[in-house]
Amino acid sequence: MEAALALKTMVVVTVVVLGGAAPTPPHSEEEVTKAQEYLSRFFSDVGVSAPNSVWRSSLDSFEDTLKTMQEFFGLQVTGQLDSNTLEVMSRRRCGFTDVTSYSHFDGRPKWTKPIITYRVTQYTPDLSQREVDDTLAKALQLYSDVTPLDFKQIESGTADMMIKFNGRDHGDFAPFDGSQGVLAHAFSPGQGMGGDTHFDEDEVWTLSAQGANLFLVAAHEFGHALGLGHSKLQTALMFPTYQYLNTDGYKLPDDDVQGVQALYGVRSTSDQDTAKPDPLSPIKPLPNPHDAPDPASEPAPDRCDTRLAFDAVTTIQGNLYFFKDGYCWRRISSWGGISVKPIQSIWAGISKVDAAYEFKSDNTVFLFQGDQYWGFTGNTALPGYPKHIRELGFPSTIDNVDAAVHVSFTSRTLFFVGNRYWSYNDRRGEMDDGFPKFIHTDLPGLGFRVDAAFENKGYLYFSFGSRQTEYHYVRRRAIRTLSDYEWMDC
Repeated sequence: MEAALALKTMVVVTVVVLGGAAPTPPHSEEEVTKAQEYLSRFFSDVGVSAPNSVWRSSLDSFEDTLKTMQEFFGLQVTGQLDSNTLEVMSRRRCGFTDVTSYSHFDGRPKWTKPIITYRVTQYTPDLSQREVDDTLAKALQLYSDVTPLDFKQIESGTADMMIKFNGRDHGDFAPFDGSQGVLAHAFSPGQGMGGDTHFDEDEVWTLSAQGANLFLVAAHEFGHALGLGHSKLQTALMFPTYQYLNTDGYKLPDDDVQGVQALYGVRSTSDQDTAKPDPLSPIKPLPNPHDAPDPASEPAPDRCDTRLAFDAVTTIQGNLYFFKDGYCWRRISSWGGISVKPIQSIWAGISKVDAAYEFKSDNTVFLFQGDQYWGFTGNTALPGYPKHIRELGFPSTIDNVDAAVHVSFTSRTLFFVGNRYWSYNDRRGEMDDGFPKFIHTDLPGLGFRVDAAFENKGYLYFSFGSRQTEYHYVRRRAIRTLSDYEWMDC
């Protein structure tokens, strides 16, 4: 069963009315025919599936159905084809039947695995491949933030959700109809084409208010691919008609959260359940600098030094934290501002950070210093820490970690020590078999050592000295080379 976000190109049908006369409002025959088709498709048990089909209704049924449609969209309920009703009928929208509140497909199909794979087989020339990948990952994250589901992009083979940009007849018996018609459609979870999502290449795909915003359309269609139907709430992502919204910091609306959680449950410590404290805005005020000495004995390093080399980097609640010589810089994601503080003023007991990573599903950041590591929620230390790194499975010969990064779509944390790295399975709480492996052979393009590592917008970044490599982890391919200081807005 599919749902298509669409401005419908109405088909003129031969209408045979049983049991009564056809409605005769002061509108053209074409407008009446379009209205009949619209109601039959979206608000009637009998849909218009092809030209010359019979619309089995009466005048009373037409008026009642029209009233239902008007009530659904918050229009004045008249049962007449007024201009406002016709305007709503002409909007771009999804082709799935309208319902009330959140809904699911018949039979409530859903995925029964914790990690859903997806693959893009055909890209659009309107955006770069990286922009498409980043946008689709961002749209899927709306759902992984609030459910136990995780999503993994693969580059070959058959994924659970096969995604492509194509026009007209593209092999699924639901051809697109050119520019300004059907924008996209998706299939509910299941075998075969279940979960597959298709975007009409004849549209102009953008990341702005112009054309068709890929993030908003993809997020809506992925809702269908996970088993969601439509909502009557205009603020819901699954509302039938397409409307542009500012996508900066966009979160899944409550109605959609309730719908997807009814299928998959709640992710532990999800954003809607737990307020996330900002580590650089501690719950308790910092000591007055006149009452206590500065915990950092040396001035902060020059962040614009072209030879700057990070000790560690991690994301924390959407912002980037860069550690160097007893200090950390915070880069705020929304506007790129940089602030700096001594590490000890934020995380008590830690004077230097050798490695760091964030485990987003638990809202926890782990900081490593020497042979110990700490877990924090915000700036509050978790009970039972610090722990020795041997508790993670390192041999007794390892006395410190050079770098760490959590790869969310694999539920693995990568630890780098010298010229080798380990893969820690966060689900099982143990190191993966077959590790450690040599960095230069298993992660080609990185060289022999890693000083700092972090994830940002779907890519991994590995630093050694002042140089940094942007890396596509799935493809095991280096994308480009940067300098550490380029993150410092210099």
